[in-house]
Amino acid sequence: MKQENTMQIFEALEKDARLTHAQLSAMTGIPEAEVEKTVKKAEKDRVILKYKTAIDWAKLGEEQVWALVEVKVAPQRDVGFDSIAERIYKFPQAHSVYLASGTYDVAILVSGKTMQEVAVFVSEKLAPLDTVQSTVTHFILKRYKEDGEILGGGEGLKRLPITP
Repeated sequence: MKQENTMQIFEALEKDARLTHAQLSAMTGIPEAEVEKTVKKAEKDRVILKYKTAIDWAKLGEEQVWALVEVKVAPQRDVGFDSIAERIYKFPQAHSVYLASGTYDVAILVSGKTMQEVAVFVSEKLAPLDTVQSTVTHFILKRYKEDGEILGGGEGLKRLPITP
């Protein structure tokens, strides 16, 4: 099967993980058995890492505090940033961990029930790690779009008119 055909399967699944093999077959023109084989192999090879449902928890009354934490790290001999990144991503508060260019080396998307909970994580768990040199925490005040989905239906995004 051509690479571009398999890419169609993955692009469709990334937009809607609930698509069946039959639906993917109809969308791509690839025989259903071939779609199933491709998906199963991708799951086994960890090309497909997870099927995810994006939930707007605020609409369910479950507020969460999110923060983007930038971390300056001293890289370690022979492993660079990988060792510290592994220590960080094992914390349940760390939803995403990225090596980044710029002033800070690692960017972490963190969540907690309160600002205090996030602050305690940063000050008591993250900052004391032996290769961490400094951190900067940016609390996320409002989420407009996540995982490609507009949150809140987009209806509240219009600017109010300015009156003199």
